[in-house]
Amino acid sequence: MQRVFILFPVALGAYEYLTDLKLQVGQFVLAPFGKKKTVGIVWPEKSDDHFPENKLKKIDSVLPEPALPEQTIRFVNWVAGYTLAPLGAVLKMALNPQMGKISRNPLIFLPPNPGHTQIDFSSVQLKAVKAMHNLSGFKVALLDGVTGSGKTEVYFEEIAHILEQKKQVLVLLPEIILTTAWLKRFEKRFGVAPALWHSSLTPKQRRDTWEAVRNGSAQVLVGARSALFLPFLNLGLIVVDEEHDPSFKQEEGVLYQARDMAIVRAKIADCPIVLASATPSLETYVHAKEGDYLHLQLPERYRGAELPETRIIDMRQKEKGPVHFVSKELQEALAERLPKKEQSLLFLNRRGYAPLMLCRACGHRLQCPHCSAWLVTHKETHQLQCHHCGHTMPIPTECPQCHEKGTLVACGPGVERVAEEIRTLFPNARIAQITSDTLTHPQDFAQLIQQIESGELDILIGTQILAKGHHFKNLTLVGVIDADMGLAGGDLRAGERTFQLLQQVMGRAGREEKKGMALLQSYNPENLIIHALSQNDRTCFLTEEKMTRKLLHMPPFGRLASIIVSGRNQVITWQTIQQLAIKAPVKPDIEILGPVVAPIAKLRGKFRYRLLVKAPKEAKIQNYLHLWLDSIKIPASVDMRIDVDPYSFF
Repeated sequence: MQRVFILFPVALGAYEYLTDLKLQVGQFVLAPFGKKKTVGIVWPEKSDDHFPENKLKKIDSVLPEPALPEQTIRFVNWVAGYTLAPLGAVLKMALNPQMGKISRNPLIFLPPNPGHTQIDFSSVQLKAVKAMHNLSGFKVALLDGVTGSGKTEVYFEEIAHILEQKKQVLVLLPEIILTTAWLKRFEKRFGVAPALWHSSLTPKQRRDTWEAVRNGSAQVLVGARSALFLPFLNLGLIVVDEEHDPSFKQEEGVLYQARDMAIVRAKIADCPIVLASATPSLETYVHAKEGDYLHLQLPERYRGAELPETRIIDMRQKEKGPVHFVSKELQEALAERLPKKEQSLLFLNRRGYAPLMLCRACGHRLQCPHCSAWLVTHKETHQLQCHHCGHTMPIPTECPQCHEKGTLVACGPGVERVAEEIRTLFPNARIAQITSDTLTHPQDFAQLIQQIESGELDILIGTQILAKGHHFKNLTLVGVIDADMGLAGGDLRAGERTFQLLQQVMGRAGREEKKGMALLQSYNPENLIIHALSQNDRTCFLTEEKMTRKLLHMPPFGRLASIIVSGRNQVITWQTIQQLAIKAPVKPDIEILGPVVAPIAKLRGKFRYRLLVKAPKEAKIQNYLHLWLDSIKIPASVDMRIDVDPYSFF
């Protein structure tokens, strides 16, 4: 009998079994696990033979599935080790939940045609194309181009180059609902649609796509961050588009940064990876400037289109007459474009009608019963909603605190409220309100894109769903309702995210021959970030941000790990994190900050407290966390979440 380790797709490690079958690492087996038989993978761990043989269970059978590729196994091991997540939880992302089931009518993925197209590349674009073609083996390249510079067409040429070598390509996009225009461009360039991987696929589609990736028939796959874990047969290129996007960070389950893990995946496959962005993350920018990454720059828009003229509207200058969320200057700019049949975009990254409802009689603010967050007013559905846990309730007719009627008032603007104001100001304009509430499926977004491109809409009002990746040739005005909104709070990346988001949304204006304009409403126009945006001076912002982070030894010049404990019993939860802090090993180069109440002190009914580990850039922070946490027993009623390289601090 042979001892082997089997890893199951559950949040645990590998278990030792006995077998008289000839097994290889990566093979799929059926084995007893708990009270049922479960599909697992033969995992590359060695037995110390200390566990009594008579206590080991036996493997039932081998499934008729090709073994999991060795590169996928290495990647799962690496991610689990880096994130400190249970090995089985990472494996779950790499497996198809329908293992062993055979599709009667499998999807057929036609091979894309990598043939050359008649694209009139500029000399700068051609230089970038040639540089990417010369990449061999593992290398990271930053494709850094202003909005509208043609980055997508440039990396399409590299995709074609890899396809000619009969290798597979993975393209990661931050949000699949936004891929409609991208897919159209891909089909126009390559003649067929790529394979897709996202949460909206049916179980059969997931099974077929997973199998097509493993057998190589899916040559180009476009997906969300979890596509990294698919079992590619012959991976030749990874592209991470909008590499700066915060949605590449997974905040639930296994906590990982998909951009960073994509670089690891490319290294394991020994293939190049292209990070594309008009607003690179500071981490990526620093790597490029220090020579770690190949830096390919596209400083101008395609075919001579100009970047939009940017103006700051000082909202501190009170206007006479009724108060409007849309300033008179922005109203005039909108009115100027309507008779010209030019389109405008109003941006406010806040869903709903108003972010807060309070009582004018007693001052009571309506808060979520499960979270430390205000309930957002959604006037169109006549509901209050928590945007953290999803709790909803009808808008009450009286104050829950003082029971006065008619005293509840919505405070501040959301997208719905701005749309209401615009409909009043421009009753004949064709207006669309665009948020994740109104667009829940890629088909809805495809229909909207068609309406915009055909000129059926005049004014678009939306959130970040409209901020990136779109090319609307007739859109000449972008108005930002609240440019200061993301700057508040103590989040390390608040300024960076605000700059990136606003520069991206400003970049939707004037992408072809018509000159564009961006108007930013601000109550703090002297702020460095607002000033840099007004001057389109990315270098100024990045230089200042880099200097600040370096001075504070913050990423990318230092390392962080966040530990959050949560539980329904506030006393036990607080005592738990206090004990954790007391038992932290003392290291001269590692600093423990906290414990403190988490910024969102209560989430989904659980009280939350946080510790932050701060270490030098070269520190092996995972070793420190193992030394600290492996011997500590956490009460069953308390959850502990470890986030290596946290991206947000909620």
